[in-house]
Amino acid sequence: MKHLLVAALATLSCATSFAAAITLTGTVRDFNAEGVNFEAPSYASGAGFVNSTLTGPSPTLTALGATKISNSGTGAFSNWYTNTADSMAYGLTLNETAPGSGIYQYSSSSFFPIDNALLGNQGRSHNYHFTYAIASTFSYVSGAGQNFAFTGDDDVWVYFDKQLGIDLGGVHGAQSQTVNLDTLMSGKASGDYSFDFFFAERHTTQSNLKITTSLVFKDTPNNVPEPGSLALMAVSLVGLALARRRKPV
Repeated sequence: MKHLLVAALATLSCATSFAAAITLTGTVRDFNAEGVNFEAPSYASGAGFVNSTLTGPSPTLTALGATKISNSGTGAFSNWYTNTADSMAYGLTLNETAPGSGIYQYSSSSFFPIDNALLGNQGRSHNYHFTYAIASTFSYVSGAGQNFAFTGDDDVWVYFDKQLGIDLGGVHGAQSQTVNLDTLMSGKASGDYSFDFFFAERHTTQSNLKITTSLVFKDTPNNVPEPGSLALMAVSLVGLALARRRKPV
């Protein structure tokens, strides 16, 4: 009996090991520098430009946002994350910061995924005018203190279960914000929830993108089993051990 329980626990320990990397694949959409909102004569930045609840494929401008971000012309905000032309898939790989830490990070101080592609650089050293959107699913563990931290520019809005957690709108230098999932999703049960990430690079100065998170995303190449699955696995293994012990000779 003892050696079977030891084997069960060893198997469970192996199952809980973290993947070395997480890959999130999204869509990059290119825009002309002269389009409304991109290389505009003036810019604004701040929070509250979009609704706190995601109700469609992209954020919705609030009354404040409508005065700060144009929704007309070829560069209209409604096209930022829905336009099907001049777009391509692009993946981010978040590497585990230390073996077994369960903390994953992607960091770039020169995030230009479509240089010399789609509409091209338009005479500049980089293709600065684009948006990037990721739609995925993450496993929330209530009370685990999971975090998602972002640093970058320009506009960034991140929704967790359709709730706005990161709100860094407008054109600005690199800014940071962190959300604790237990605070944002207070009262919600552990389980799988939607993750929606919206980024825009609009100005010809810099492009930073850094993500640090303890979330487990469902499209990880080697998915980490969910906590509920691990518990069921443990029960099954112990049950198997007991069944073998009771089997008549």
